[in-house]
Amino acid sequence: MSLSLPHYSIPFNRPFLAGLELEYIRQAVAAGKLSGNGEFTRRCHQFFEHRYGVAKALLTASGTDALEMAALLLNLQPGDEVIMPSYTFTSTANAFVLRGAHVIFADSGPDHPNLDWQQVAPLLSARTKAIVLVHYGGQPLVGLYELLDLARKHSLWVIEDAAQAIEAQYEGQPLGTFGHLAAFSFHETKNISAGEGGMLVINDPSFMARAEILWEKGTNRAAFARGEAARYEWVDIGSSFLASELNAAYLWAQLQAIDIIQARRRQLWEYYAKALAPLAATGAFRLLPQLPAAQPNWHIFALLCRHETERDALLAYLRKHQILAVFHYLPLHLSPFYGPRHDGRALPHAERYAQTLVRLPLFHDLQPAEQNLIVRAIYAFYQTSFGLAFVE
Repeated sequence: MSLSLPHYSIPFNRPFLAGLELEYIRQAVAAGKLSGNGEFTRRCHQFFEHRYGVAKALLTASGTDALEMAALLLNLQPGDEVIMPSYTFTSTANAFVLRGAHVIFADSGPDHPNLDWQQVAPLLSARTKAIVLVHYGGQPLVGLYELLDLARKHSLWVIEDAAQAIEAQYEGQPLGTFGHLAAFSFHETKNISAGEGGMLVINDPSFMARAEILWEKGTNRAAFARGEAARYEWVDIGSSFLASELNAAYLWAQLQAIDIIQARRRQLWEYYAKALAPLAATGAFRLLPQLPAAQPNWHIFALLCRHETERDALLAYLRKHQILAVFHYLPLHLSPFYGPRHDGRALPHAERYAQTLVRLPLFHDLQPAEQNLIVRAIYAFYQTSFGLAFVE
């Protein structure tokens, strides 16, 4: 018995090959170094450290691993509290729940799914240890500097979940460089992919030495390999967070092509924005706003429908026409796992985004004819369902 997934003429994502991925994987195999922390891993580290000016970068097997390393570095104790948005992926919360922390969920903002910074202060307590920012869609939250000031005032750690945010900036500074630690993802749906992969970015030098130990399964192997330790020993907790050289080799080819990839995503994003603006102006849906001081990375293009029934109908209409658009996330404060642990506060904006947001296909090899078909299908849906005139 075989299980086959539905096929769509226009999928939500197609992984992109920059061109040198297979050659670099061949080189890694030929060099006989397939486990982590080889030459391609070092190249990826240096790319992040030089391009974004971070103190240290460590390649991981996933963005989830990078978040789990961040949680380990904070030395959280059972009962410590960590504030984060409810509208995020489970990995954001899991990393801290695994350490015994109690997650305190905050609502999204009224105009964007990111954390509403003004809700954070009332949630602080003597047990609060950290605030986790999620840069949804590569966009910084409104009030970023105000939230950082609040964290400094209360001596709180700030972790950036920058899984979707590579290349995005706020006032000229890369996202992922504002907090003490940050986690990036190279999942196949991200702008830059390794199939699976992640990067822990360390902006606070006090974490650097221990992060390397946690990364190396709790050993001082990296220091030993550099001749800085007399023996290779177990010196701390840790896990197998390293990505293999095969993933690093694939990622290196993608990082080398980052400017080409970003230019193409911008072109696709701007086509959607221009083509759908007239329909958005009728009030059929809203487009996610762009923060004026932010440099986007064109990771997603999303619509906000007027209500859940309309959102579900639009998704079904697109699927009927062989186009796979998706929604996310289901708010974590309502999840079967953590809902019973939530304090009962209503988080209406997080719930609204879960009910109304639609992500359109956006990937490097999306063809003009395909993108035009997506736009025409959206116009046709609103014409059929609501009598709005189709605009050529």
